[in-house]
Amino acid sequence: MAELGKKYCVYCLAEVSPLRFRCTECQDIELCPECFSAGAEIGHHRRYHGYQLVDGGRFTLWGPEAEGGWTSREEQLLLDAIEQFGFGNWEDMAAHVGASRTPQEVMEHYVSMYIHGNLGKACIPDTIPNRVTDHTCPSGGPLSPSLTTPLPPLDISVAEQQQLGYMPLRDDYEIEYDQDAETLISGLSVNYDDDDVEIELKRAHVDMYVRKLRERQRRKNIARDYNLVPAFLGKDKKEKEKAAKRKVTKEEKELRLKLRPLYQFMSCKEFDDLFENMHKEKMLRAKIRELQRYRRNGITKMEESAEYEAARHKREKRKENRSAAGSKRGKEDGKDSEFAAIENLPGFELLSDREKVLCGSLNLSPARYVTVKTIIIKDHLQKRQGIPSKSRLPSYLDKVLKKRILNFLTESGWISRDAS
Repeated sequence: MAELGKKYCVYCLAEVSPLRFRCTECQDIELCPECFSAGAEIGHHRRYHGYQLVDGGRFTLWGPEAEGGWTSREEQLLLDAIEQFGFGNWEDMAAHVGASRTPQEVMEHYVSMYIHGNLGKACIPDTIPNRVTDHTCPSGGPLSPSLTTPLPPLDISVAEQQQLGYMPLRDDYEIEYDQDAETLISGLSVNYDDDDVEIELKRAHVDMYVRKLRERQRRKNIARDYNLVPAFLGKDKKEKEKAAKRKVTKEEKELRLKLRPLYQFMSCKEFDDLFENMHKEKMLRAKIRELQRYRRNGITKMEESAEYEAARHKREKRKENRSAAGSKRGKEDGKDSEFAAIENLPGFELLSDREKVLCGSLNLSPARYVTVKTIIIKDHLQKRQGIPSKSRLPSYLDKVLKKRILNFLTESGWISRDAS
């Protein structure tokens, strides 16, 4: 059972009373340093959320095996003192750290941990030319590394140097956009004797700082939303292979390049939805044009569209055969329209203008149309008089042609609608 007054990590349940990281966007989310550095996520908490360091100042940086039991607060004061007073001023450094530490303890702790310890071994080279001895130190401790010869440059490429500023586990950056933005407010202080001009000037500095923070967060959101960092590191190829999307046309790729400036105003999902909706609109427009063509040809049911498409394919094939035969016969008139193909046929002068257009659209000769029209009207009159009729339509008249001619005769008033 958890003890009262102690804090525990919500991910690994380790005690985090001395030091913990509290999420500023999620409630009751506190992580230990290990889980925080590893980018642990739980519930709605994400690794890139803002955080707040809750430091009790009682934990040790070097573990319980370190001598003296130096706390993190004392370590921070020690580093501030070495930067302020310089290496060797142990009396002033001890006074800055606190009355509980003597100059001898301060010197031994700094030399053992920061110079001869693991941190010093990792940062200070083994051989430093022109080594200078600090004569102010009774034990002859070495001089601060900042006053010695600089470290040789690492043999890494430019791309690797750029990647060093990104922390993949935390999905964050060591060097932020506009890194010196905090200098606007670092020196501000509220004084009781400030006049109105000074107060407004300080408010203006704070407003400038807030704007820089918003711009910094906006750039992070764009990079995270469009996966710019994985794309730069080459880690998004597998994700693209997994997500099988529709094939993008050349026109859509060119349009995406033209609309690329919109990335800063729209999220990745909104941008993808925009192009998906444009693709759907294009498909719907094509489908509407097809349905309108069916309607103009008298097709009112989807079941009839298959028969119509088959008949249209046959007509187009016959038309191609006729045009090929006409070219072989050496026709020089060059008339390609369907109206010109029937104007020289017998019976053309017996048709009205609308019937000429109908025959041209159906690719039907005037003589055959007159025959079909006579049979249909004769059957209609016999049915109205109560005389049974068993007429047989010509073999060249299929269902689609019959339906078109019936609709035309009904609209023209030759036969009644109920009879059709």
